[in-house]
Amino acid sequence: MVWPFSPRSRKSIARIEVTGVIAAATRKRMLEALKEIEEKQFPALLLRIDSPGGTVGDSQEIYTALRRLKDKLKIVASFGNISASGGVYIGMGADHIVANPGTITGSIGVILRGNNLERLLDRVGVSFKVIKSGPYKDILAFDRELTDPEKSILQELIDVSYGQFVKTVAEARRLSEDTVRGFADGRIFTGEQALALGVVDRLGSEEDARRWAAELVDLDPDKAECITFDEKKPLLKRLVPGSSRALARSGVELPYPELAVPALNATLEWLAFERSTSGLPLWLYRP
Repeated sequence: MVWPFSPRSRKSIARIEVTGVIAAATRKRMLEALKEIEEKQFPALLLRIDSPGGTVGDSQEIYTALRRLKDKLKIVASFGNISASGGVYIGMGADHIVANPGTITGSIGVILRGNNLERLLDRVGVSFKVIKSGPYKDILAFDRELTDPEKSILQELIDVSYGQFVKTVAEARRLSEDTVRGFADGRIFTGEQALALGVVDRLGSEEDARRWAAELVDLDPDKAECITFDEKKPLLKRLVPGSSRALARSGVELPYPELAVPALNATLEWLAFERSTSGLPLWLYRP
């Protein structure tokens, strides 16, 4: 017997929001959500991006999953306040892209940073004895300056990663690689400028993107439901929200308790990301 009614998902638009830096946790959540969306046979996906970018490998895996999913449903990306670098890259996995006129986007390029603490270590009398299998095994060591050969090796690595980025944008936006290289020099630009460059398709809000997604799959934009696949928060975050009540229970008194925990969390998360990605090529906008 064939069930006479279509599942709820068949008449709805799936929605995923990508916020903050793109790293392993973002990749894991995105891949799980995309698999569920595919299994439930949603006809369209609204991809909301508010991200300065992040790690190269994680961005590539999300993009690849989106590109594979395009064979089964329509994907419309909505660029929010900022969708830069790796945020742009995963947006290339969508069929169409909508940006606000004032969205900060672009920053197409690669950055790699390391720390040189040699002078500080000299002051406190600390030195390291290194035994290595080859001359470049401790490349980007924090206790010494880079050698010229090391700089050449890292520059080649960056150039290859940059070429991958340019090629993806060129293919997704149907532009020549030379055209993309003309504006892919790390600069940022607005959504309005992105439209002129061919990076996005339309200017508009997330609601405009949702309505476009509905129209693409013959759903009524006024009636089509949008189902968001939220991040599954850890139990600790659910039990201890960033609120004044939580601070009061902890006995900590701060002048603006409603702001303190979110700001602290954001700072700690950024520091953890900086530490974990030191020495890695990043598709990340760093203001």
